[in-house]
Amino acid sequence: MAARPLATTSGAAKSRTAATASFPASHSRHTRPSSPLTAGRYSPLPPARCRRGTGAVRVSHAPACAGAAGELPAPLLPNARRRGLDPRWHGGGFSLGVDLGGSRTGLAVGKGITLPRPLTVLKLRGQKLEVMLLDVARQQEADELIVGLPVSADGSETPQSNKVRSVVGRLAIQAAERCVTFYVFLISNSASVGLFGQRRGLRVYLQDEHGTSIEAHDFMISRGVKKSSRDVNSDAYAAVMILERYFSLSGQGANIVLPKQQELQDKLINQARRDTEI
Repeated sequence: MAARPLATTSGAAKSRTAATASFPASHSRHTRPSSPLTAGRYSPLPPARCRRGTGAVRVSHAPACAGAAGELPAPLLPNARRRGLDPRWHGGGFSLGVDLGGSRTGLAVGKGITLPRPLTVLKLRGQKLEVMLLDVARQQEADELIVGLPVSADGSETPQSNKVRSVVGRLAIQAAERCVTFYVFLISNSASVGLFGQRRGLRVYLQDEHGTSIEAHDFMISRGVKKSSRDVNSDAYAAVMILERYFSLSGQGANIVLPKQQELQDKLINQARRDTEI
């Protein structure tokens, strides 16, 4: 599906609170070769430690952390990870990259086949931003949000990390309550065409975004983007870099964020399991 042109939206709203749990996407060491955009600039950060008493549990990539789980169920794996594990798997929608900022949020879309494309820069906050992100995901036929998590060079989290986690926690709850409908065309041996809908739960993942702003700046210069346009669209291009990093690591750097409510977790898994393989 063609990406929408870059645009800017403005507004403000109140935020809500929610408790979430974050889990690693995979323990496998299999990786996709680095993209030319990120080669030599990024190395995976060390495993994050378990966090307690914050209303959320972040499980380490390493099993030494108490309570850590193994590989996620296939329906909860990032699309890029599922494609890496099973080349015959052709399911999954687009991935929506999100660069959350204090007043500006950049969006990009991609599927890992070609370079992700910048979509728009939103000037929204709070609930209006969260609702808009879910609406854009639906419009772009995305079934997963890849949200950049600000971290320091050594992998430690920053005050901005907590703000992003707060927004992502609320998004995870709203996303689990929604499902996205895809319409797929099938051509049989008799050349007849059929149309059917697929409903998938919208999953939310966190992806380390350290250094992506610099990468976005360099990338825009290399593409000949004028300075005036760079200033306006830098957040959208940062979202491109977040997605490109996600795809270049075959989804292994993405950590899913699930609502703590068991019924919402079950709903998300059940919706994903109903995906129809083509």
